[in-house]
Amino acid sequence: MPYKIAFISLGCAKNLVNTEQMMALCRAAGHMVTGDPEGADVAVLNTCGFIESAKSEAIGSILELAELKKTGKLKKLLVAGCLSQRYPDDIRAELPEVDGLLGTGSYTDVAAAVEALMAGERPEYFSDIHRTYEDGERLVTTPPWTAYLKIAEGCSNGCAFCVIPKLRGRYRSRSMEALLAEAEKLAAAGVKELIVIAQDITRYGLDLPEPISLARLVKELCKLDFHWIRLHYLYPEAITDELIGVIASEPKVLHYLDIPIQHCNDGILKAMRRRNTRAELEELFARLRAAMPDVVIRTSLICGLPGEGEAEFEELCEFLKEQKLQRVGVFQFSPEEGTLAADMEDQVDPDTAARRVELVVDLQSRIMDGYNEERLGTVMEVLCEGFDGEAGCYAGRTYADSVDIDGRVLFTAAGVVPAGEFVNVRITGVSDGDLTGEIEE
Repeated sequence: MPYKIAFISLGCAKNLVNTEQMMALCRAAGHMVTGDPEGADVAVLNTCGFIESAKSEAIGSILELAELKKTGKLKKLLVAGCLSQRYPDDIRAELPEVDGLLGTGSYTDVAAAVEALMAGERPEYFSDIHRTYEDGERLVTTPPWTAYLKIAEGCSNGCAFCVIPKLRGRYRSRSMEALLAEAEKLAAAGVKELIVIAQDITRYGLDLPEPISLARLVKELCKLDFHWIRLHYLYPEAITDELIGVIASEPKVLHYLDIPIQHCNDGILKAMRRRNTRAELEELFARLRAAMPDVVIRTSLICGLPGEGEAEFEELCEFLKEQKLQRVGVFQFSPEEGTLAADMEDQVDPDTAARRVELVVDLQSRIMDGYNEERLGTVMEVLCEGFDGEAGCYAGRTYADSVDIDGRVLFTAAGVVPAGEFVNVRITGVSDGDLTGEIEE
């Protein structure tokens, strides 16, 4: 019997791809798939359980869906993803509203779990997290012009603060054949911006029986009918000269690189079990800027790791002032059980860590203001994402702005600009961190 199944995806884009795979599996099994849980037979909540804020969001979403169940607007609740994988006992004990669980190794069991739920059972599927099937069909949920391509699952880097290897398994690359077949389908469907993702894309292919490189994969992707190819999560120590050469020479590959460094102090980097030093980071950024003077570097930082004193924090601030990285996400250290960092000595007071996050955010907003001011008067290529009724103009993104995490360009046009079109916009101003401008006729 066909059921109405609502999907809600929390957390990162990698999680979203798994949600899209589950949606395709349910549709293939004859069920109706929706994004609205009200009136559904089953809601499938794909959770993140990476840090404290993500866990809180997931629990809040479970409780919201539980309210729908209470009022009879939802029949069953299936919780999937990282929270299920990490805390199955806690969910069973403390969230009786949850009717079934899927671990991160069991996305492909979603249709069977739905059938079991509707038959009155309480299904729980926890397959091997080191051996998941990643090549399945997807029901792409992003706007028609943008899609993600997940090239690997898991992580083997073993950073001291991170629980992901325990939730997602060891690093495993998908085959180049499967990736190119999927990318061809996306291009044929009209996708213009392909965002290449994994926990760490730089190690792509090194674990395959016949090793290949990310550079080789990117070259092949450039042969397909995309306008932009964006690369997310390049680990600094694994960025090769070959890869830099491909990014610099292939017009489709955006000069926007997401390189999570987490810190710059050598002692903190060592404690984090990162594989680089401040000098190596500075040398890498210099190489990237020499090869691509217009490169925009995004990074993520952690404030408050155990052992971070005022001197280490000051060094981080000085580093940011010197390097002027255009895009920075800052996180407060979260002592996650099961990680090395949670048991380290010299834990930083959470209030101190929170204050440091605020200081870095303030510092970074000034750096971003400087970058935006340098854009004034220039003409930039913008991917139009539609008319923003609230702003009263069109909104889009430049190569320097990734989906959902960076700024936008608000622009006016004499005629109609379809969503998904690329246009040239003369930048004339800045508004709340977003660029403003008008189409260059």
